[in-house]
Amino acid sequence: MRRRRASTTGGFGGFSGGGGSNMLRFYTDEAPGLRLSPTMVLVMSLCFIGFVTALHVFGKLYRSCTAASASA
Repeated sequence: MRRRRASTTGGFGGFSGGGGSNMLRFYTDEAPGLRLSPTMVLVMSLCFIGFVTALHVFGKLYRSCTAASASA
């Protein structure tokens, strides 16, 4: 494996902290777009997971009911 040379600029990935385009910009008022709290993102993710799980369960039930009525 090759080693990376030490950078004289410092910071992460060679970027200095003085620039305006760093990761902190996503968490300030300057960030464009919809602002969601981390709690809201978590709730929306859990709702999506629950919805997909419910679709799988309903699909299994529908398939078993359809197969039972076709064989009778």
